[in-house]
Amino acid sequence: MDEIDKQIINTLQDGFPICDAPYRQVAVQLGLTEQELIVRLKALLNNGTLTRFGPLYNAEQMGGALTLAAVKVPQQRFDEVTEIINSFPEVAHNYARSHELNMWFVIATETPEQVQQTISTIEQQTGLTVYNMPKKQRVFCQPETGSLTMLEEIDRKIIQATQAGLPLTPQPYQTIAEQLGLTSDDVMMRLSAMHNSGIIRRIGAVPNHYKLGYRFNGMTVWNIPDEFIDELGQKVGQLDFVSHCYHRPRHPPEWMYNLFAMVHGKTQEAVDKQIQQISELLGDYNLGCDVLYSTQILKKTGFRSSEQSTSNQPITD
Repeated sequence: MDEIDKQIINTLQDGFPICDAPYRQVAVQLGLTEQELIVRLKALLNNGTLTRFGPLYNAEQMGGALTLAAVKVPQQRFDEVTEIINSFPEVAHNYARSHELNMWFVIATETPEQVQQTISTIEQQTGLTVYNMPKKQRVFCQPETGSLTMLEEIDRKIIQATQAGLPLTPQPYQTIAEQLGLTSDDVMMRLSAMHNSGIIRRIGAVPNHYKLGYRFNGMTVWNIPDEFIDELGQKVGQLDFVSHCYHRPRHPPEWMYNLFAMVHGKTQEAVDKQIQQISELLGDYNLGCDVLYSTQILKKTGFRSSEQSTSNQPITD
């Protein structure tokens, strides 16, 4: 990966335009030709530097649900359990982490009821207890917009066509339109509406932190008195090195932590400094902490909409 690739990744993490020739527009900003940008994006996806490129959908904004779950997997069964859990389309991400609870995965479903159904089925198929840790509050997040919206059948078709990524063609929205029997204006209008309402968080690149040299990706977890979690969570979430910060439930006695903050670093020393900074910020309100390093990406796809979804489902913030 050279400097041009780095510029592409940095630029496309901030978003991708919705227009007739979006690659050309981005290429001009980068001093490239349209074809050079497309070729480089294909290479970055093929070699795993990018895990995906396209719309990032918000399951909750579509009336669905999202949760983080963990299991304690015996090492001799790790591959077997990984295969079982990854086979569920509802499992969007799955990571191995350095902890007794050594497998952590995200479940994204189209209805809230499906979360518990998925967890119960995973428990039945694996024989393992699943610790459900839904967010109680997203303490730190990018601003989201949007009001009450109706997800129409045309939206669901577009979601299904783009949830694996955008076509790497000069006119990607036209390509999608031809697949669905729509016009490119239809596709761009509906994508813009979903973006404005928060159904699409952003359209862009999802980098593989490992490939970019950030090999120490730590989920720091903290035991904070509940009455101070909002105030302190806001402060932790505003630290520039914290990418995600959530209030999640405890599972005593196995799990006593209620504040989760993701940090990333290229060295152990860099992450240790970040953890120390969080600890100093929390002060005496830190009743215990741990850090779970991701040791392997087991699955990373994103939200998947099914063909059998019910149309015209109300979407709210």
